[in-house]
Amino acid sequence: MSITSIEACKSPGNHQKELPEYVQTLDSILQIEYDYGVLNGSVLVAKNDTIVYEKTFGYTDADNTRELDKSNIFNIGSIAKEFNGVAIMILQERGLLHIDDPVSKFDLGLPAWSENITIRHLLNYASGLPVIDFPGTTDEKAWAILRTADSLVFEPGTQFLYTNSNVFLQRLIVEKVAGKTFQAFVTENIVTPLQLDTAVFDPGETHNNRTFCYDKDNKPCPKLQFISGWLWMNANDLHKWIRAMNSNKLISQASFDVLLRNPYAPKLASSLGEYFEEEQLQRHDGTSYGFRSIMLNDFKNDMIIIMLLNNTGPRIKLGHMVHDIALEKPFSTVKNSIYDVLISTFNKDIKKGLEAYAQLKRTKPDRYAFDDPSELNKIAYAQYREQNNVDRAIQVLTFAVTEFPENANLYDSLGEMYLNNKQHDLALKNYKKAIALGGTNGNAKAMVEKINNFLRK
Repeated sequence: MSITSIEACKSPGNHQKELPEYVQTLDSILQIEYDYGVLNGSVLVAKNDTIVYEKTFGYTDADNTRELDKSNIFNIGSIAKEFNGVAIMILQERGLLHIDDPVSKFDLGLPAWSENITIRHLLNYASGLPVIDFPGTTDEKAWAILRTADSLVFEPGTQFLYTNSNVFLQRLIVEKVAGKTFQAFVTENIVTPLQLDTAVFDPGETHNNRTFCYDKDNKPCPKLQFISGWLWMNANDLHKWIRAMNSNKLISQASFDVLLRNPYAPKLASSLGEYFEEEQLQRHDGTSYGFRSIMLNDFKNDMIIIMLLNNTGPRIKLGHMVHDIALEKPFSTVKNSIYDVLISTFNKDIKKGLEAYAQLKRTKPDRYAFDDPSELNKIAYAQYREQNNVDRAIQVLTFAVTEFPENANLYDSLGEMYLNNKQHDLALKNYKKAIALGGTNGNAKAMVEKINNFLRK
């Protein structure tokens, strides 16, 4: 379903007449998204420092027996990395470190490459540290990987690599300088002063008000360990945090600006997520297994949007939909993710996955994102990266280009998979098709040149 204007969907019933029209619309549309299975979680909207909408939809876990309420806490994923950056800036403002200090200054027992990495590199994912982001990683395993790494992936400051290696070292530096655990420092200097009443680090399964993530097949997320130091909280406490940052309660505006912008990759993430300069909009989203989260901090319109989900869901699209409704702009409803619903079927059997896709398109064409080519693209890359099977990826993309014959990016992806499979003629054919359709920001053209140079040798 697509709604092209606010007036197209007014909420019926006299009980909501006292609410602003956009709030009525928002509540009506979010109920539709919940009914369609797109949304399960907590939503908060604030304007001018006042919460104008706060509501939960769905259940706390896969059993679907306990309904969510506003007290429930969520794994906010990468949004929790903001606490690292602010902790470091607090220490800098106290004169205890500087973000241009090399990591080697803190005597962590790391190899010689630590002399070339600064805290600023860590804050902006420009360090070149090796990846530690595989399931089941503990603090001990992460520490062992870094201490035994012979070299960096790239020279610090020259590239961008979004990996939790940077996050792990940030927390170790805070501990070294503060003389206490990262958790203790953040609790003492951030959580307690801001009265983040529900915030807790790495809560166990028995923790009160904890939510549990699950997938579209109603299967609970796997129980896997990861590095420590992740804050969970409810939407209201996340709102308190964002307001505190906006009003400089913890760090100066100058420090906030340093964290907001990535000097090495201006269009990519910093410690505070992405910043869109023209729109004056900070966007930070998080993913942790089936947990999804997003915050939109709109400085221009003094508006904050928060969505915390525990049943997957397209959080970025949902967040921007809520933002558009709150601004009383034209908007489109968000459809179910084909990837979320069918990825487990594709992972088992490509033929059955394609059959399930066809059946879903035939029976429920309006409820799923059949107009979004990125859904099939994601399924294909999952076959290559997670299933380690390039032939399966090629099967999915070959089908995808029949569904979207004018989409340059899909042909670019198919070219990449053929290249990975050393089928250079087919790689060239598909890269050239991508160029003919408008190109892919120069990537297809560069790859054609690279393949031709290789074949000329």
